[in-house]
This record gives sequence, structure tokens and C-alpha cells, in this order.
Amino acid sequence: MEERCPICGCRLRRGGGTYGQPTPEGRSHASKHHYVPERFFGRSANRKGSQRDGVFKTCPWGREGEWATFCDDCHEELLHNPVLLPEDIERLALLVRQRALAEDVKSESREKLAGRIELLHQIVDAGLAALLSEEP
Repeated sequence: MEERCPICGCRLRRGGGTYGQPTPEGRSHASKHHYVPERFFGRSANRKGSQRDGVFKTCPWGREGEWATFCDDCHEELLHNPVLLPEDIERLALLVRQRALAEDVKSESREKLAGRIELLHQIVDAGLAALLSEEP
């Protein structure tokens, strides 16, 4: 069965030593992506075996450990590098302050960070819903 990227629809490739290469083969290489980053629960593939305090004790979306396979382009370039312009940051900061998620001084608690992460997901969800409801 042919694997395809869930975002762009390209045919995924595996093997061949092309992963991460700036070629069509490397850019279409299969790449695993966790929907909710493992680091939010204190785990990291870069620190195998070590545990840190997580941002979340339980996943607010009920998706802990779930992942999908994307092409390297969509995974590394699109999902991991969202474009947030200065005006976007200003509007995000305003929402953060309005929702009492700002911090003057960091404390031991990561509760406000968790709230900001949830807020950003709400923004993405609302934006996707708004764009999908527009007439083509």
C-alpha cells in the first residue's frame, strides 16, 4: 500500500539514505510527527531515559503519544516552523494578557505556559474553521 503525506498528499519514500537531503527524494522522505510534543510530558528523544517535569500532567486534547507520518517538507518546514510575524506576536501577546496568562516573573509552576500552549491551539483551530467556512 502506498503511503502519502496527510497534508500535501505526496508519495512518501523510505530508505535509500536520502532522509533530510534537499532533493525530491529527501523532501518526500517519511518523517514521524507527534501531534502533541513528547517534551510537553517531560520526555524527549534527545534525552532518552531521562525525565523532566512536563508542561502537562495529562494531555488537554486526549492525544498523548499519538503521531502520524508526514513528508520531510511538511513535517520539518511547515509544522515545526510556523511563521509568526511581529504583528501576529503583538496580537498573541494581547490575548495572553487578556486571558491572564502573562508572567512578570517565572515561578516553579508551568501552568501559565500550559495555558499559552492551549491558547495557541485555540487560535489555530479557530483560524482553520474560519478559512474552511469561507466560500472558495
